[in-house]
Amino acid sequence: MAAAAAVIPPSGLEDGVSRARGEGAGEAVVERGPGAAYHMFVVMEDLVEKLKLLRYEEELLRKSNLKPPSRHYFALPTNPGEQFYMFCTLAAWLINKTGRPFEQPQEYDDPNATISNILSELRAFGRTADFPPSKLKAGYGEHVCYVLDCLAEEALKYIGFTWKRPSYPVEELEEETVPEDDAELTLSKVDEEFVEEETDNEENFIDLNVLKAQTCRLDTNESAKQEDILESTTDAAEWSLEVERVLPQLKVTIRTDNKDWRVHVDQMHQHKSGIESALKETKGFLDKLHNEISRTLEKIGSREKYINNQLEHLVQEYRGAQAQLSEARERYQQGNGGVTERTRLLSEVTEELEKVKQEMEEKGSSMTDGTPLVKIKQSLTKLKQETVQMDIRIGVVEHTLLQSKLKEKSNMTRDMHAAATPESAIGFY
Repeated sequence: MAAAAAVIPPSGLEDGVSRARGEGAGEAVVERGPGAAYHMFVVMEDLVEKLKLLRYEEELLRKSNLKPPSRHYFALPTNPGEQFYMFCTLAAWLINKTGRPFEQPQEYDDPNATISNILSELRAFGRTADFPPSKLKAGYGEHVCYVLDCLAEEALKYIGFTWKRPSYPVEELEEETVPEDDAELTLSKVDEEFVEEETDNEENFIDLNVLKAQTCRLDTNESAKQEDILESTTDAAEWSLEVERVLPQLKVTIRTDNKDWRVHVDQMHQHKSGIESALKETKGFLDKLHNEISRTLEKIGSREKYINNQLEHLVQEYRGAQAQLSEARERYQQGNGGVTERTRLLSEVTEELEKVKQEMEEKGSSMTDGTPLVKIKQSLTKLKQETVQMDIRIGVVEHTLLQSKLKEKSNMTRDMHAAATPESAIGFY
């Protein structure tokens, strides 16, 4: 799995997404090709491989008790609510895997706020998100795959994962054990000797004189060998026995190679013949199906024309009713606006009337109420009592003052008499 996932370069994936979407900050809009609609399937398969590298099955799915998504889960619409919840859960987990704190979304969270937080984290990584957030509320589509793929790449970068070159397994061909014998001939040896002779002939320059000399020597050797063979003394019976003994070993071993172009050509011819034979059988069924579909379409067209002709007056009546309904709705809107304005004026007049009634009630209660007069009488009575008490206190103080003055006067008279008495006594003596 790691070898297969390592084939996908992360930079190429991001470029492919931007090319397929035809969007980008400050880039020219690229026309979408015929395969752009299927590019999100490729991105989704790459995303599943990256999630497996991040061990999301053990760390997320088992802990949250979630089902593992399929290879095209976010590429096709199945259950928008479930897909949106899965998208938010995966995005939050990937953001946490990048080392940034992010709370797991709950069922009653605002989806707009959740999407805004995810896109802000994506932009914080330096990724572009030049598409409306409403594209992510469906829970599937090209933009959902793009956001999750970018977050998965950032998580792989954070954990220090590096993409390596793919390592292909070496195919070992089964070698047949053939007894070694000088009389055995294999096709591979013949090919190798033929290739070696061709390379030797290409590397060396051809000398005509040397070639003639070699030819002469070969001719003389062959003539000598023929004379020796003509003069052979071998017994025919022994020769037959020897031939029967070594006959099973005198065979040509042809090793089938899957990389040989002849094998591929034979397979192509076989497939072509199979396709032609299958086409002959299915062409009749397809023509019959085509004729039936054509007849059915013609019947449907004729039925539509008949129904339109029969229901034309009803359609006209329906259009007239629609026009009357629109006029009635306009009049209703106008009348509703006038009623709203008059309702507002009525509420204002009612508030003013309530205020006037409240003021009148306050004034009437103050005019008929004798409580202030009673309070004034009580105050006058209290003032009279305090005045009487004050007069008594004043009388007491005047009496006390008079007593003190009389006492002081009697003291002065006594002192004067006491002073006059000694003088008279002195004069008498």
